[in-house]
Amino acid sequence: MAVANLINQSKDERQFSFEVLPPLKGTGTERLFADIAKLCELNPAFINITTHHSEYVYNEMPDGRYERQSVRRRPGTIAVAAAIQQRFRVPVQPHVICSGATIEDIEYELLDLQFLGITDLLLLRGDKAKDDAVFRPTPGGHAHTTDLIRQVQRFNDGFFADGTPIKCPGQRFDIGVACYPEKHEEAPNLQRDMEYLLQKQQLGAQYAVTQLFYGNEKYFSFVEKAREMGITIPIIPGIKPFGKLSQLTVVPRTFHCDIPEPLAKEIDKCKSDDDARRLGIEWTTEQCRELYNHGINDIHFYTMGAVGSVVEIVKKLKA
Repeated sequence: MAVANLINQSKDERQFSFEVLPPLKGTGTERLFADIAKLCELNPAFINITTHHSEYVYNEMPDGRYERQSVRRRPGTIAVAAAIQQRFRVPVQPHVICSGATIEDIEYELLDLQFLGITDLLLLRGDKAKDDAVFRPTPGGHAHTTDLIRQVQRFNDGFFADGTPIKCPGQRFDIGVACYPEKHEEAPNLQRDMEYLLQKQQLGAQYAVTQLFYGNEKYFSFVEKAREMGITIPIIPGIKPFGKLSQLTVVPRTFHCDIPEPLAKEIDKCKSDDDARRLGIEWTTEQCRELYNHGINDIHFYTMGAVGSVVEIVKKLKA
């Protein structure tokens, strides 16, 4: 069943989905598949797989200058998605992003996915390079998620990006997108950011998954404003349990979200990462229960570095 349909049916039953990260180049898939096996015991609605097209590294040249080069550290999103689908028989949803890809690259990704029978996509712009002040689109690529959606919809309608008809169009792709309850870091304000989400819906996005957040009031307020603006697609809360003392400063800086003061005070009392992990499980479990009490039955977990915690949380919620 398509992810969009699974999300729509969650109005009547509680379900979970998980995001996983492809392994670093050369490290193999043994640990990833062991983690996915644990997650699949929880009967997820679907698993999505992140994409990291490239990162910039600086190599010193013989003359002492430094040359910036683009390196792919986590290849294999499509291959990992196909392996998960085949091995675990669970719906998969790979990320397709603008960053690091030309329009032609994306077209070939769509063809490969269609050949594999994978038709659920999460479309994203992707992160800017760490050293760049603003996002730099790849030459011949897209600058915005809305452009990427247009390309996928054109493919769905039976045309390649250059306008050439596709002789044998396959099954249409379903489209999910991201949204940001505390606004995207580059948006001037939340209102403008939500207008971008409305555009994504108008172009054909069928649901949105939020960036992680730790205060449910941020999510509730975001959804309320979205509905007032005419955004009607499901907005799935994205959750990641707190797990380490260092995350008190790292999480707000990396994910551009607030740590609520009640949680921050409890973190200050923790003496070790084990204490922080136990606190994260307790906080996230109660966070999810509050979402349930507000009629939210579909919860998406970011599992990177937190598979054990996520498993414990879901088991508590199922008990």
